Amino acid sequence: MSVPSWQDTSYGGRVRVARWLVEVVGEGNPFTKVALREAFPGVAQIDRRMRDLREAGWVIYTNREDPSLNSNEHRYVAEGEPVWLPGRGKAKEKTSLTAAQRSETIKADSYLCRSCGVGAGERFDDGRGTAQLDIARREVKLASGDTEKQLVTECNRCRVGNRGSTADLTELLRCVDALGPVERKVLAQWMDADQRTYSVLEKLWGKYRTLPADARAAVKQAVSGEGQ
Repeated sequence: MSVPSWQDTSYGGRVRVARWLVEVVGEGNPFTKVALREAFPGVAQIDRRMRDLREAGWVIYTNREDPSLNSNEHRYVAEGEPVWLPGRGKAKEKTSLTAAQRSETIKADSYLCRSCGVGAGERFDDGRGTAQLDIARREVKLASGDTEKQLVTECNRCRVGNRGSTADLTELLRCVDALGPVERKVLAQWMDADQRTYSVLEKLWGKYRTLPADARAAVKQAVSGEGQ
């Protein structure tokens, strides 16, 4: 079977949008809602036909997954099932979360992104936009050797960065077993408080390590007392 053109009106809206993304937009490129509608004048609910492609494995980002986009833009990231072939591209089993699951997960995660610690509506450290929290499915390697997907709260930025990552619980537990009594007590206190306070030295180190080489040299000289 030949691959249809996105302009072939004998096909439905979902197939035509899929081909339009491949032929016109191109993988990795952004497109606007206006451009989509202009490409398919008179086609009802063309926005929904585009969203339906996600159920067939097509990856299309909004500004929730890609903060560089504005509210009227999407990014075509990756091709999914060839929905133009008979029997292909059927909707996958629904995996949406219930409102109760979302609420329970966010509450258990202290209403914070578990990767960077930002709260909903807070501005990011670089000042570019505010955080939106959502629920991600993180693959976790268990001590038994099996893997399972567990729910975790992440902000819109961290969800993109952590996509496809696996948390190795086995390795983490091995590191915990290697801790001494004092270290275990400190770690337990951080876990009970669900936060960690940093010392002045740790904060200085964090700022120092981000500096360019010349600036690091100046700080290093000041710390060593050279030139005094």
